[in-house]
Amino acid sequence: MEEAQVVRALAALAQPVRLRVFRTLVGAGGCGMVPSTLSECLAVPPPTLSFHLKELVHADLVTQERQGRFLIYRASLESMSGVMSYLTSHCCQSLQCVTDPQPAPEALAP
Repeated sequence: MEEAQVVRALAALAQPVRLRVFRTLVGAGGCGMVPSTLSECLAVPPPTLSFHLKELVHADLVTQERQGRFLIYRASLESMSGVMSYLTSHCCQSLQCVTDPQPAPEALAP
């Protein structure tokens, strides 16, 4: 994944409604959701939701599929995985990674 794609994805998620939409679609899994259900679920007016869905599709975080007269939106977990891989690709730079950010109990003792 290229830097420009990652920046576009992160910018899209840096807005509360779009973040909620994306998380809701992740929860819906492969079945996806139609806009009317998303709108009701998130209490977001349809025109507002449409704007945010367009931005998420443009950022490749959400896919849109037409089934008859319905549009089905799904989170693109493949794209989000690419973003996460990009962000963590240089993890630790040959240093030992910290896997447990909590200090050991003996480290807390005086």
